[in-house]
Amino acid sequence: MKRIPTPDGPFPTRLYFTDDEIEEICSAALNETGLLPTKPERIRIDRLIDKKFDVSIVYEDLGKNVLGFTEFGPGGVEAVHIGEPPGDLILQEERRVNSTLAHEAGHGLMHAQLFVEHFANQTPIEGHPDVTEKRILCREERPNTVRQKEYKGDWWEFQANRAIGALLMPKQLLPIFLEPFHTKFGTTKLSELPAKSKREIVEAASDTFDVNQMVARVRLNLPYV
Repeated sequence: MKRIPTPDGPFPTRLYFTDDEIEEICSAALNETGLLPTKPERIRIDRLIDKKFDVSIVYEDLGKNVLGFTEFGPGGVEAVHIGEPPGDLILQEERRVNSTLAHEAGHGLMHAQLFVEHFANQTPIEGHPDVTEKRILCREERPNTVRQKEYKGDWWEFQANRAIGALLMPKQLLPIFLEPFHTKFGTTKLSELPAKSKREIVEAASDTFDVNQMVARVRLNLPYV
């Protein structure tokens, strides 16, 4: 991880994580909490937040287009707030909530240190409507398909989005999941498969890991199917 001083807020320092570093941070959190399974299956992301940060998940009405926010204090993460889902969740809504939880967990894993330093040193956090001295608010889910070296703007949001796939579809489980498809289609280059075959893989990944298909597409680098 690199730290780059920046005059452009909200933080006085910009953090830069490589793809591998984000993968390792997320894998370490899953291992540490005992939530990394030995076979491809749903990740209990709510349990990871509970066990890793020892905080509550607060479900509440956050207003239109607000998915959630992570609240920080002098010791790091203090709470995770999620936009209140409907009373009877449909499958896609449950998966959206899981993605939001993973996004907020990403903030906790990668960005808590910025707030700890803020409280310890009284460094300013300002200049962005969704980032305050105690929280990062997330208004919409934007799975990124660009590479890490190209990102700009709200870099903390990009990094938290990267954590969605790393937490909900751990890299250790992807080869196990993909092995039957490599055998079936006789190739390791999924990008060369016809659209119908790509859709089959994305649908299977979505069901296996219990994630929305967009998350599965981005994670498997099959965004156009």
